[in-house]
Amino acid sequence: MDYTSYETLKIEMVEPGIMMVTLNRPKQLNSLSHQMTRELTDLWAKLKHDVETRVILLNGAGEKGFCGGLDVVENLYPEELTPVGFYDFQSRLGELELAMRQIPQPIICMVHGAAAGAGFSFVLASDIRIISPDARFSAFYVNTGVGGADMSCSYFLPRIIGMGRAYEFMLTGRFMDANEAMNLGLASKCVERDQLLPTALEMARDITKKSYLAIRLTKEAINQNIDCAGLEAALKMEDRNQTIMILHNQMTGRGKAFA
Repeated sequence: MDYTSYETLKIEMVEPGIMMVTLNRPKQLNSLSHQMTRELTDLWAKLKHDVETRVILLNGAGEKGFCGGLDVVENLYPEELTPVGFYDFQSRLGELELAMRQIPQPIICMVHGAAAGAGFSFVLASDIRIISPDARFSAFYVNTGVGGADMSCSYFLPRIIGMGRAYEFMLTGRFMDANEAMNLGLASKCVERDQLLPTALEMARDITKKSYLAIRLTKEAINQNIDCAGLEAALKMEDRNQTIMILHNQMTGRGKAFA
């Protein structure tokens, strides 16, 4: 896979199987531009079929923060100024988060400073979140004159922190600080900024020690069972995955047939 052609993203294989993806527009607080949208779309599409890359580390360049949201300084293209054109533009934004869930690699998001609007959506669509004490999160959409439900926020936030608090943040657009994020279960760890990468790497190494297929099936099961019809459907998915893993281990001679 060729990941060398991006301008708004910095791609680095920090260790075998561990890719670091950096949103790389630091002067603009890594805001989401048309070009970054295209490049992220291309990146997630490639990773969907990349079996060599096992874990993604996602972060934002510069000192200001992770991502300040959509680039509101950048003008919409003329074709996006019609209802049909804008709807297509909006759907492409949402497809970024869907693609993050569809790739087989777990995404560990490292957040410092502000993660607002689109940046907050990227955080929510990640699998694991590690933050620094200065991290701040906002469903900022409602503060810009549009609806407070945007780019998957109304799907992920209630599932992660509960409906009651999700209503609060989505209706007010106020910022959630690092302490709140930890207390609400949004983030797994809060460490000093210079420890974000070492902490994320330690977790990524633990993941890469596991079978690629086991990790992929686990992520797929979590995605499916968040919305499954009930316990029986959840068990069917788990049973299917465990059967696949037993057959895989028997065919490859890896591990025990039963554990």
